Amino acid sequence: MISINNLSVEFSAKSLFDGISYVINKKDKIALVGKNGAGKSTMLKIIAGLQKPTSGTVAVPQDVTIGYLPQQMKLADTTTVIEEVSQAFAHLDKMHADLDEMTAELADRTDYDSDSYHKLIDRMTTLTERLAMEESENCQAEMEKTLIGLGFNREDFSRMTSEFSGGWRMRIELAKLLLQHPDVLLLDEPTNHLDIESIQWLENFLITKANAVVLVSHDRAFIDNVTNRTIEISLGKIYDYSVNYSKYVVLRQERLEQQMRAYQNQQKQIQETEDFIERFRYKATKAVQVQSRIKQLAKIERIEVDEVDTSHLNLKFPPAPRSGDYPIIAENVAKAYGDHLVFSGATFTIKRGEKVAFVGKNGEGKSTLVKCIMGEIPFTGTLKIGHNVKIGYFAQNQAQLLDEDISVFDTIDRVAVGDIRTKIRDILGAFMFGGEAIDKKVKVLSGGEKTRLAMIRLLLEPVNLLILDEPTNHLDMKTKDILKQAIKDFNGTVIVVSHDREFLDGLVEKVYEFGGGKVKECLGGIYDFLEKKKLASLQELELSKSPTTSKTQTSLKKDAEPQQQSPASQPRLSYAEQREHEKLVRKAKKKISEAEEEIARIEGEIATVEADIAAGKTDGDIFNRHAALNKQLENAMSLWELASMEYEEISK
Repeated sequence: MISINNLSVEFSAKSLFDGISYVINKKDKIALVGKNGAGKSTMLKIIAGLQKPTSGTVAVPQDVTIGYLPQQMKLADTTTVIEEVSQAFAHLDKMHADLDEMTAELADRTDYDSDSYHKLIDRMTTLTERLAMEESENCQAEMEKTLIGLGFNREDFSRMTSEFSGGWRMRIELAKLLLQHPDVLLLDEPTNHLDIESIQWLENFLITKANAVVLVSHDRAFIDNVTNRTIEISLGKIYDYSVNYSKYVVLRQERLEQQMRAYQNQQKQIQETEDFIERFRYKATKAVQVQSRIKQLAKIERIEVDEVDTSHLNLKFPPAPRSGDYPIIAENVAKAYGDHLVFSGATFTIKRGEKVAFVGKNGEGKSTLVKCIMGEIPFTGTLKIGHNVKIGYFAQNQAQLLDEDISVFDTIDRVAVGDIRTKIRDILGAFMFGGEAIDKKVKVLSGGEKTRLAMIRLLLEPVNLLILDEPTNHLDMKTKDILKQAIKDFNGTVIVVSHDREFLDGLVEKVYEFGGGKVKECLGGIYDFLEKKKLASLQELELSKSPTTSKTQTSLKKDAEPQQQSPASQPRLSYAEQREHEKLVRKAKKKISEAEEEIARIEGEIATVEADIAAGKTDGDIFNRHAALNKQLENAMSLWELASMEYEEISK
């Protein structure tokens, strides 16, 4: 669909891409990965046509539409949310104009047998079908469904976009983009400002409704669930894998090991050649061989290996001073702004050493409760901070508290204590401050760099209660892994406000959900919480479908007379109808069983192919077979979902 051909990009004589070529196919869900500075965002801008490459081309067919979501948004401040989002359908006017233009051209043409005439008819047919399909949808309903899925309330629709923070403005732009249904979606860090529920909604949308997607994200769970292909940018080249991110990590490690072996063998060959040249350089009898070796050395194409990986760094917090057994005890804590109640009745106890997560939709009070704990805002109820509790707090505005007139290195050097001082350069390197970057003044850093620096500074202070509010938004996957391990090893108490499921998985043992003005405790990890929440929402859905059930049961208990029950409330099936219903249920179960068997068969074949790839058997079309099997698996999963939905419908 889109062909990238021999693409090269240079910045200040430094090569970012060197002769890159690949194709984006219809229905591809691609994760674009690589180290910070590898060129992921630049690649998206080039595909979107916003930036020109130094050389090479991006071939986009005329009828292919591209939607691009950058990291920074620019929205008009004079429109309401619903007015801004309705701009997603402005392209329908252009399509009508294009169709009118083609119709007029067709009326003037007389070359009925020419190729251009037939191509014009084909374009008109395609455009007419597309218009019919898009206009058949209820635009208003689509807008409302999309905005609610991204976390907006109906009351927000009439608010001005200028009233919203940067994160919410990004959601407005994302809603506009999704409603346009482009052929190719280019998304640069779309989850940075979304809560867990909105991320899951976006996941489902991209999997079920989006066409081709090229995605840059540091949310591992998100890209794992959405993508089926991974393109890594490394040292100006790309490595294309027809697998999702988790499987790519395994295959990449094998490639790096092979690359390192090839590099070491080449270095050995180069060293032996150089030794021979040096030994016999001045011997006349060896002059011909020496010249031959010099030419041979010049022709060698040097193998490059990835830069040194710093993910092995074992970042440790200073030992936490011992606090009381219960660092935080909350009893009936409530917070309201005027008539707006954020939450009430928050009652919980956090024990020493516990690691807990605050989750829920944006605006439900997670950061508000953190500010109550920090004593930054007034509240009602009782909130006790335990004996000898020393809090380390990372907030969204933490970067603004840094001294802008000192260097990156000095910022960390002033708070580091003990042996950690000897590892300052390693720590800064792990958090993407390598080389000359450590001597930069804080005031010249970008917002993201300041945030990362504030995070390092906080993590080196001797505290026993860490409160981290969205700590992963500006961190890449390696850095997040380092931070996650450091928090796991920390012997103090931790509260994490985050939407990053993969980061929270295995890190927290208790989840507090904020929603509906309440704070609910859920024992277990983040995926335990999500599973329970899914079951609870399904139960609520069932109750909402039959709201009279509980009333009917109550009236039956109060009145022993059976005729008081309305026949319409619980209709009885005849014997023949019961038999027919049971037959339909059996057929639906059989479909589910057959779909599960097919899924198991395909997964077995995929496992065999991946074992061959892992063993180095990459001859023939093994990668094409792997991609084809993954497509088959997607189809089988879709059939299983349809069968399951049919069974649920029949079983009601």
